[in-house]
Amino acid sequence: MLIVAGFLPLSPPLLAAEKGEGYRLLELEGYLVKWGEHRLGAGAKISYAFADETLHFDDARNCGVLAPMKALSGQDLPFETLVQETAAAFRVWEGAADLSFHRVADARDADIILGAQGQPRRRAFANVTFASHGKGKVRAIDQALICLNPEQKWKVGFGGDTEIYDIRYTLIHEIGHAIGLDHPGPSGQVMGFRYTENFPGLQPGDLRGIQQLYGHRASDSQLVTGTDPRHTESAL
Repeated sequence: MLIVAGFLPLSPPLLAAEKGEGYRLLELEGYLVKWGEHRLGAGAKISYAFADETLHFDDARNCGVLAPMKALSGQDLPFETLVQETAAAFRVWEGAADLSFHRVADARDADIILGAQGQPRRRAFANVTFASHGKGKVRAIDQALICLNPEQKWKVGFGGDTEIYDIRYTLIHEIGHAIGLDHPGPSGQVMGFRYTENFPGLQPGDLRGIQQLYGHRASDSQLVTGTDPRHTESAL
């Protein structure tokens, strides 16, 4: 029980209501999927880890071979920076709904595993597996994988060159898939399937979608949209 890609050239048709709300919940084999309880609006605590060795997931449609995350790092993107940008990306979603994320040392103990693509293609992907048991329309996610292409160039912050993707924005998008959101359309939200540098953080549709899955935080004043002084808006 699978799937999900990151930024894509195409997207399946959307229901009119979903288009109007600016979000789309991830649906796999007819079920909505989320972490935690099998009901919409319930919060969740989720762990994540970086792959530090090559891992194989034979049943995964995406990220079937997950290489160490350090394969993405280099002179322009030190591993420490990559770790910091990943933590910041998780905080964006943590600040938007009743979610908490914590890093664990061993990828085998993690709910979400991040790494480099062992078989590089495109930019980035996510893969979601879920439990088949349960009642009703909602199923619990068992594991999610996020993999980024180590052969692509990556940057920290926006700069107008949309051929080189900002690592934090990309991770926010892929984490969105890993926690139960799909593409609502081409653009206008972080979960849109086209990379953009028109805004640095979550948009109203992203917020509505994640809050439908996990509910609101105790105080809306805690919302984090990802705004960062390093990011400057630029048109595509």
